[in-house]
Amino acid sequence: MPELPEVEVVRAGLEPAVSGATVSSVTVFDERSLRRHAGPSEDFVDRLTGRGIVSAERRGKFLWLPLGASTGPGTEGEGPEALVVHLGMSGQVLLRDRETDDRLTRIRIELDHPFHRQLRLNFVDQRIFGSMAIDRLVQTPDAPSDLVPSQVAHIARDPLDPLFDDRGFLARLARRNTGVKRALLDQTLLSGVGNIYADEALWAARVHYDQPTSTLSRPRAKLLLAEVRLVLAKALGEGGTSFDAQYVNVNGASGYFSHSLNAYGQQGKPCPRCGRPITRVSFMNRGSHFCAFCQRVR
Repeated sequence: MPELPEVEVVRAGLEPAVSGATVSSVTVFDERSLRRHAGPSEDFVDRLTGRGIVSAERRGKFLWLPLGASTGPGTEGEGPEALVVHLGMSGQVLLRDRETDDRLTRIRIELDHPFHRQLRLNFVDQRIFGSMAIDRLVQTPDAPSDLVPSQVAHIARDPLDPLFDDRGFLARLARRNTGVKRALLDQTLLSGVGNIYADEALWAARVHYDQPTSTLSRPRAKLLLAEVRLVLAKALGEGGTSFDAQYVNVNGASGYFSHSLNAYGQQGKPCPRCGRPITRVSFMNRGSHFCAFCQRVR
């Protein structure tokens, strides 16, 4: 599942190409990719065609493109809207010229841009767990000037967000009655962190994945939050983590943070810190990777 760095790489690649563009046509090849859209494919096409794109925004693993005002009939008084993109497990948003097709394209959006001319945005998804949808934008309680899609309103800010509340996060973490990795994966507590970066941050902070949050000291919790930020920033700088051709940026290029992993996917290999083997155990229908010597339950 793409996490914050992978989605941010896509957002940053999209922003200069789509900001100021106008949607000239929309083709839906597979309606399953509209599962989060409240309406049939015809509604999606009609509401998106002719709209301008303002920018590219992200919160956690969700990406959206705020849209200009609709000029269609019966739209008077409607609030601001956005094209919401969820990559799911294998979704890709690829920028192409008008002559380039991609296998497994589920939705194609043709764009006219004043500087980049004609572009094609292909939503490619092998497993069809991702989606696109048009959704209304709503205010956020902590910053009313920030607008997010209603589908994203329950998602917490991510640790790289300038408005992320460290003190509030640490207080909520201490009140949880769960293991610390489960807390890190809870997108209502903090967003953008998935299995890979949780394992990496826990390894760096020397915290066992199942350490009860209520027993985590405040200094250790602050250290863990700092390590979460460091690992996300480093992964972002290296273009995200790519294990196969599914995790790519808007030009189809892979990230290379997978070469920097200390714990995730390293089972059986020596811990970079102590030399003992990294262990993998089953966790929430996936796996947790950790050093049993460096990361003990305290």
